[in-house]
Amino acid sequence: MTRVLILLALPESVRAQYHAGLAEKFPEVEFQVVDHHSKATAAAAGIDALVTFGPMLHDDVLKAAHKLRWIQALGTGVDGIVDLPSLRGDVIVTRMHGFHGAPVSEAALMAMLALARGLPRAIRSQDARKWDRFPAQLLRGKTVGILGVGAIAETLAPMCKSFGMRVVGISSTVRKIPAFDAIHEKRALVEAVREVDYLVLLTPLSGETRGIVNAKVLAAMKPTAYLVNLARGGVVDEADLIQSLKSGRIGGAALDVFAQEPLPADSPFWGLPNVIVTPHAGGFFDEYPKHALPTIEHNLRHFLSGDTQSMQNVVKR
Repeated sequence: MTRVLILLALPESVRAQYHAGLAEKFPEVEFQVVDHHSKATAAAAGIDALVTFGPMLHDDVLKAAHKLRWIQALGTGVDGIVDLPSLRGDVIVTRMHGFHGAPVSEAALMAMLALARGLPRAIRSQDARKWDRFPAQLLRGKTVGILGVGAIAETLAPMCKSFGMRVVGISSTVRKIPAFDAIHEKRALVEAVREVDYLVLLTPLSGETRGIVNAKVLAAMKPTAYLVNLARGGVVDEADLIQSLKSGRIGGAALDVFAQEPLPADSPFWGLPNVIVTPHAGGFFDEYPKHALPTIEHNLRHFLSGDTQSMQNVVKR
């Protein structure tokens, strides 16, 4: 019998949706669900396939998974999977694609509006029962720079335009894209960020992009500018960012992703008044399993039949 491990550090109700959806379609498969990688190691020895998000996986699970032949990543990014030292070269890795545009774009807009409207200050005032009126900033007339111009950025750009924003992209390739006023080369990042009021990070984490937003980039930004990270924590040099936020080098930040997740309780980010912290929830929404399950079902069906060439969204390694 084929054995599939579902490793998800998410609410039980969400884990149940994946388990129920797959168990109903594949009664011949044995599914096991765990909520933390520490519980997955013992179960991993006999599994053929693994369903998880990269940030929830640990190398110990792969070390124990001697029979593993396929990993279905539930996110678009596969860092935390393909960069683990115990991932064998013969293990197929597939990912999700095509439905993150709306949730991540809405998260970006929420972050920019919250920063512009001073939402952290307003919530602190509410907690203190303090009537504190202050002027908000507008998105209209501001420039947003988007680092990483892919499918999500192409969804976000027209949304920003509807708020009256100027939209510039920062990408490895310069090309004309609808709703973008300009596209800058990634190698010109330092120059490109000088003009932006909001820098939204959407780029995948790779050797090229690790730590790409560093002290030099942050120093080039306006002192009133904001950073929004919906990509991966490793894209930002967090020590440089903390220093820039503490010194007022930039106006503030909305951070959804971090180098270490969950974010440790002693992280300085928690206590900075000009920072919004969210728990890697940018692409996470109530109907996520409904959008993800068809891809898992398609790939599992072909995996079981041995037709791995027909599996969707295979990661080239």
